Amino acid sequence: MPSNQLASEPSAYLKSAAHQPVHWSPWGDAAFARARDEHKPILLDIGAVWCHWCHVMDGESYEDPAVAELLNRDFVCIKVDRDERPDVDARYQRAVQALSGQGGWPLTAFLTPDGEVFFGGTYFPPDNHASGRPGFHRVLMEIARAFREERERVTTNARAIHEHVIQTLDEAKPGAVSPDLVSGAADQMARLFDVRYGGFGSAPKFPHPAAIEFLLARWHDGRDGLAWQREIVEKTLTGMARGGVRDHLGGGFHRYSVDERWIVPHFEKMSYDNSELLRAYLSAYQALRNPLFKEVATGIVDWVLEVMADKERGAFATSQDADLTFGDDGDYWTWTKEDANGALTAREFAVASSVFDIQETGEMDHNPKKNVLWWKQDPATDDEWPVLRAAIKQLKAARDRRTAPFVDRTAYVNWNAMMAGAFLQAGAVLDRPECNELALKVLNRIWEEAWDAESGMSHVLGRPEPRGMLDDNVQAAAAFLDAYEATGHTHWQGRAIEVMAYCLKSHADQAGGYFDIAGTNGTAYLATRAKPVQDAPTPSPNGVAALVLARLWGLTDKAEWRERLDRHLGAFAGSARELSLYGATLLRAVDWAVHPVTRIEVAGPPGPGPACAMHLLALQTYRPRTVVVRKVAERPAATVCIGTSCSLPVATPDDLAGLLET
Repeated sequence: MPSNQLASEPSAYLKSAAHQPVHWSPWGDAAFARARDEHKPILLDIGAVWCHWCHVMDGESYEDPAVAELLNRDFVCIKVDRDERPDVDARYQRAVQALSGQGGWPLTAFLTPDGEVFFGGTYFPPDNHASGRPGFHRVLMEIARAFREERERVTTNARAIHEHVIQTLDEAKPGAVSPDLVSGAADQMARLFDVRYGGFGSAPKFPHPAAIEFLLARWHDGRDGLAWQREIVEKTLTGMARGGVRDHLGGGFHRYSVDERWIVPHFEKMSYDNSELLRAYLSAYQALRNPLFKEVATGIVDWVLEVMADKERGAFATSQDADLTFGDDGDYWTWTKEDANGALTAREFAVASSVFDIQETGEMDHNPKKNVLWWKQDPATDDEWPVLRAAIKQLKAARDRRTAPFVDRTAYVNWNAMMAGAFLQAGAVLDRPECNELALKVLNRIWEEAWDAESGMSHVLGRPEPRGMLDDNVQAAAAFLDAYEATGHTHWQGRAIEVMAYCLKSHADQAGGYFDIAGTNGTAYLATRAKPVQDAPTPSPNGVAALVLARLWGLTDKAEWRERLDRHLGAFAGSARELSLYGATLLRAVDWAVHPVTRIEVAGPPGPGPACAMHLLALQTYRPRTVVVRKVAERPAATVCIGTSCSLPVATPDDLAGLLET
């Protein structure tokens, strides 16, 4: 019987299970071949190193020798890191959702030796639960029995689920692209808006930054008559900024809130959430000038630079864990009243406990004395503000003395590109050149280490495999365009064009849209390519691809990009309105296609001077659907074109500011 095979895997999540008594195998042909040879079902566990309930299930079940004995006898066990293999995760999530009505992590799926799901769920408690959820030991016994004794029924179920998965992997639905699509989707989002606390829907509550950016653009286009769209943006961003879902000491955001008021988060911090939220807060600050939004954006940047950035090599980490050990549930991030009192002077504690609602009884179920810091109310007087700022510094210093949760430093290309693009926006809006410097270093490294003209981007910086995933390619192309607009250096635009040429060759479907993987590897569900358009939870790669095509059209004014954009959007337009909130990235691209694009062109000598100042102003000014072009010339001049109407050239930042305002 093979032993646990995870110790040599590069994934932090797989390595963390290497000590378990379960005979885990990594995803691959060898595990499937063994299942066929031994006529055993497969237990597929998909999770991530940042996932709280994955750690819980590891501690309760996979580290239990009795459970391991049962698994090793009756199953072939495969463990997958969803960050390393999003293509595997996407397919098996759909299968389990079809069976149980919900997905998530850990994903626990039972497969035939050919890789087809016949039963599954997410977290299973070790023993039968009061809610009626069966215990894991009982589930394993029943699954093993059914596979032995009812093979025909198992196979029939597996085929039916396989057919369902194949049908749902293609999210394309042709339709007409029109302004009504944009306004109708905005109305749909408004129906989901929580008017009391901001955000969309009820608990658990996730941020939806693409929807915020979409609605901000809609408000800006119709400022006189669309106050409700501004209200959604402001109330949502303010609610998240005041809630415990934001880290008020260290900056950045936790993954989501378990309650509708944004108070109690799931404490893991994800690079992709924070890059998208950084952009949303920057855009809202540019458009609305709310100082809170600038403060929040600054906090995200500071957290990334302190915790997530590898400044020497040029990379961003993936995630920071919620917990230190099984069962701790966010103890690093939370405070008892005694903890906070011990770190502060009496006056600092009086102010901080009032602002952050630090009480004897806090918000955490596993330890009721633990408080989540959330902004209940402003300081009562002006002279309390400096006291609060001093208290925040002292609490941060005290927390820094604790052992911090694990940071996964795997440098995924898609998420590094997302953060680099957000950092380029931050460099301009917050006037922080160090953000630009790091972002460009990361993007140069992506080009040099991940790109291959024949096979596209690899998924992890410094590793040749896996590769051929659409998301890595289109997120890199989008960030290369950000770099082109930020620097004016044409090689960045050339790189984006080269990546999109690869996508056309290796990912494009003749019917429109792009497949998520460049080819099929023949293993079960991976034999079918998907065409995703839902943001779940990261921006959909087809939505990002559409935005890249729209920007290339705006930057080059070449008909081929507009034709590709129209064809691409037409393939998904039939589902865009009904997806609304969950198709916001694609809808942002629809907005580009049906409303005028602003093109700001700045010419002049390189280096400090009026042209450089006008270029920075163009990057700092909020206008939806804007491209910025920087050219070298003898004299400074800037023009603004909206659609096909262009201004006369202006030569000073003040004159350009006036043009952009009107």
